[in-house]
Amino acid sequence: MKFGCFAKATVVVAIALCGGAPLAAASPNAGEPPTARISVWDRLAKCESGGNWAANTGNGYYGGLQFKRGTWAAYGGERFGRYPHRATREQQIIIAEALRADQGGFGAWPACARKLGLPL
Repeated sequence: MKFGCFAKATVVVAIALCGGAPLAAASPNAGEPPTARISVWDRLAKCESGGNWAANTGNGYYGGLQFKRGTWAAYGGERFGRYPHRATREQQIIIAEALRADQGGFGAWPACARKLGLPL
């Protein structure tokens, strides 16, 4: 697919980097108001890391949403930094939305998704 200035990119990334519509318009939760969309990620981060978006506990998972480094890199996170815990909350959410869209749910965070009643 071709989205303006990028030949191979997800809709979220293409819109964000091309300076087009707001990210909420391309997110998997586009029908929800931005505050509702983001609050899901805040709830998930609270479960995963106690809400600490800069979490680095030495367990091999990083950031508020506890990304593995390989997952972070695979979904384009390195454009924000080598490690997720060094990226902003908003940048972590961008990568999480790409991961969620690719997997069709919150299966990357199974324990917390179940606890919060989110679709896997």
